[in-house]
Amino acid sequence: MKFSANLGLLWTDRSLPDAIRAAKTAGFDAVECHWPYVVPTSETVAALEETGLTMLGLNTSRGDVAAGENGLAALPGRGTEARAAVDAAIVYAAATGTRNIHVMAGFSEGREARDTYIANIEYACDAAAAHGVTILIEPLNRYDAPGYFLTTTTQAADIIKTVGAGNLKLMFDCYHVQLMEGDVSHRLERLMPQIGHIQIAAVPDRGAPDHGELDYRHILGVLHDLGWDAPIGAEYKPGGDTDASLGWLDDLRAPLG
Repeated sequence: MKFSANLGLLWTDRSLPDAIRAAKTAGFDAVECHWPYVVPTSETVAALEETGLTMLGLNTSRGDVAAGENGLAALPGRGTEARAAVDAAIVYAAATGTRNIHVMAGFSEGREARDTYIANIEYACDAAAAHGVTILIEPLNRYDAPGYFLTTTTQAADIIKTVGAGNLKLMFDCYHVQLMEGDVSHRLERLMPQIGHIQIAAVPDRGAPDHGELDYRHILGVLHDLGWDAPIGAEYKPGGDTDASLGWLDDLRAPLG
């Protein structure tokens, strides 16, 4: 299996370019990030070219972080800002060769929120298609993100079907899915045609994927049997020095059997 370092949580004590270099040194096959916008694209591109790594994904802006916002796409009345966030993400992704954009929904609920979200996702898919970029939507669990609009894979699958865009996929984060729904193996099997990226972390503490409720050796075996060959995102909290948390990497990369 191949793995991608999520630089939103790993090596956060370093600049994004230096975190990319650290991921290469640690043996990761790719990288992904959360909100890279303060870093000039030229610096990110230079680090990617130097290391030979690909940037798999980035997130749209959360909005007013000081006010507690965590995305804009499902917030009625915020369409102009939500679409501006999509546009900014596409510009950054196109410049850095990033393949996926996670459009963050935000804290909202109800029919109006759903209609707003679908309209903004349709906009994102149309705008991203010209650049060969895939739009991802990700359910977040109610413990870490209470009140978030998108919380289950069932809800996400319904929205993907409703929008009907070829470049709209599910971000399947095993950590969030286990906390909200469980039955991760069967959900991976059932949803595989709609999945665009997969992430892992221990449950319930979101630490390194070498302990907790989920046996990732088993999960990776399921993915192997399903033919998944893209890098899997390591989006976990290292609880200190990132390098000291990487004992799992060689263990999970070892051949299954």
